[in-house]
Amino acid sequence: MEDIRVFPLSCVVQNYAWGKVGLESEVAKLVIGDDPQAVIGHDQHYAELWMGAHPKGDASIKDNRIPQRTLGQWIAENPACLGLKVKDTFHGQLPFLFKVLSVNTALSIQAHPNRELAVQLHTQFPEHYPDSNHKPEMAIAITHFEGLCGFRPVEEISAFLKTVPEFHTLVGNEASEELQNNVNNSHRAAKALKMCFTRMMNCEKKVFVDQLNMLVKRITDDEEAGKDTLGSYGKLLLRLNSQYPGDIGCFSIFFLNHMILEPGQAMFLGASEPHAYLSGDCIECMACSDNTVRAGLTPKYIDVNTLCEMLNYTPSPASSKVFPCTQDCSDPFVYLYDPAVPDFSVMRIEIPTTVKDYTVNPVDSASILLVVSGEATATAPPSQTDLILRKGSVIFISANESVLLRVTSTCGITMYRACCLL
Repeated sequence: MEDIRVFPLSCVVQNYAWGKVGLESEVAKLVIGDDPQAVIGHDQHYAELWMGAHPKGDASIKDNRIPQRTLGQWIAENPACLGLKVKDTFHGQLPFLFKVLSVNTALSIQAHPNRELAVQLHTQFPEHYPDSNHKPEMAIAITHFEGLCGFRPVEEISAFLKTVPEFHTLVGNEASEELQNNVNNSHRAAKALKMCFTRMMNCEKKVFVDQLNMLVKRITDDEEAGKDTLGSYGKLLLRLNSQYPGDIGCFSIFFLNHMILEPGQAMFLGASEPHAYLSGDCIECMACSDNTVRAGLTPKYIDVNTLCEMLNYTPSPASSKVFPCTQDCSDPFVYLYDPAVPDFSVMRIEIPTTVKDYTVNPVDSASILLVVSGEATATAPPSQTDLILRKGSVIFISANESVLLRVTSTCGITMYRACCLL
């Protein structure tokens, strides 16, 4: 059989209810960009594009010379494609799952377990925690993107406790005072923060629904009277309540940093980092897992006690949650997002209009390449078969293989590449 090490993929779309609808969704635009014959439902939700070999969304191989139907099957038959270190470290499995997300309504208040907790949760509750792997992840904005990430500085939370009486009621006097008395003691502040968040999340439903309704009414009345008591946070709370009426997660905006990312900016979510995505489109890369512990803003299974116990309660400002990328010193068109986890790294490759020939350099890892704009013809040795790349094209590149691009669009080409840089 011909030795084929680079090939196109057809990837799985997840139609979750929180996704953007029809061609408002970047996921749908990528699907139809790759396959102009694809039918996009104008009232269907296009939430996620899964690019990888996870059992829940194993990509199909679009090359009739390859007998294996899915990427997972092909990797199992050709584990050397992963690269020696990756193959040995991750037991012959592709260690990452690459995604595009198009978020219309908020995703749940959530965090992901570390490896030890993932094993424990999977053993005890396999129906809710489907695998035993950890799930660090990174989101890179491809449009204006909004989310919540990590606990705010204590001073900010303390200010909300003083100015939002409904929030103070849910947290309670004891926990509120404990937090306010330890603003300058980081260890005690983290413990007090855990007490505050746990008290709120375990509040009796009738109490928090009543307080939320009171707060919604107060914000609405203030707006009608021309007052702007809570500014953008008032508008955000009204939006979340319209999406998830009477949900305790609406109050999480007073605990968590409100993040606004512009295209190219990223945030990294390590184990136990509380977060939620609110709106926009992003590239996402994570360890190959589907484990999520949820506690609000979701119709799915929630596990408040596990979440409150596992969270990282270290407060920090929103600016510290923006994950930096670095320009590759050997390639001025590559920007690297390289978090301190072994499972994945992401490259943003931006080739300008002035460059017509470009080589996607080899790395000692299997990688997945997504085109988000522009067009090119790709040639990969040894088969030398040409692949037409356009918006939405996804290709798998075996370890230590290069791909030669002839850029054919007048606007250059932008791509994202996930790999594992051990």
